[in-house]
Amino acid sequence: MATYLLTGDDESLVRTAVADLVDDLVGDGDRSMMVDEFDQLDYELRLVTDAAQTPPFLSEKRVIIARGLNRFNAADLPDLLGYLDNPLDSSDLVLAAGGDGQLSKKLVDAVKAAGTVIATAPPKKAGDRATWIRDQISNAGMRIEPRAIAMLTEWLGEEPARLDGVLATLRGAFGDADTLTVADIEPFLGEAGGVPPWDFTDAISSGDTTKALTLMGRMIHGGKRHPLQIMSTLHNHYASLGRLDGANARNESDASAATGLKGYPAKKALQSYDRLGGASTKRALELLADADLDLRGGKDLDPELVMEVLVARLSKLR
Repeated sequence: MATYLLTGDDESLVRTAVADLVDDLVGDGDRSMMVDEFDQLDYELRLVTDAAQTPPFLSEKRVIIARGLNRFNAADLPDLLGYLDNPLDSSDLVLAAGGDGQLSKKLVDAVKAAGTVIATAPPKKAGDRATWIRDQISNAGMRIEPRAIAMLTEWLGEEPARLDGVLATLRGAFGDADTLTVADIEPFLGEAGGVPPWDFTDAISSGDTTKALTLMGRMIHGGKRHPLQIMSTLHNHYASLGRLDGANARNESDASAATGLKGYPAKKALQSYDRLGGASTKRALELLADADLDLRGGKDLDPELVMEVLVARLSKLR
């Protein structure tokens, strides 16, 4: 039959993908007769191989699920690799590797040769991630209006893995029949997820104080970033602009040479410096230094308040 290897950093996404795949493989068959699952922390791969090599009984095929493949090293793989060289026609083998641990390259290469490797991690680019979210909604058999999908995508931010839980909640509340609107899903959304740091620095550079403060709040509460981590993001951003002061950079290549950044980030840094100017860049670095001291105990102020004042001042610089 077929062999699949599902990979990803987020265990919940891998488990959801495995569940969907197994449902497709079982179809209308009797799951209790067809499926053999290995999910214990101490199972041995030879047992998986034995199960895959066993012909089905009272069914057309068997589906074998083996989880936690990234806990095995090369020394554990010979039996499984041998099976992958000559798989049984009546067995579907589903291998899952999610969460921590390095997956053996030998195993990945063997599955690529014998079957299919499925990466469950969401795309990192915002546009690709939005497409991925729409596909997940469609695959879940749900219908959500475009405006509501856009709101959900914005709310998820850097944490698209939360989508599965949201969809399960919405399905429980509404079923699959209706097309859900913004008004339908908004009450079910709790604290928004984190956001990419470049969205945050872009908001500051554009002078949008309200958006910058909103994104910073999401980074702290949804993204679980400590104010000192956000300070580090800001320091790296303005340090790059400081390197452009006096560099007479005219293009992306000049900016790259001055900052050490490559490609679009260098071009973006040059645009930000041109918008800010040398004097305001110097003032930004002074504000960062003062706020850093305050965060480390220079003043008895709440760290989030220190960051809010800093971000408001930075966004007003021109």
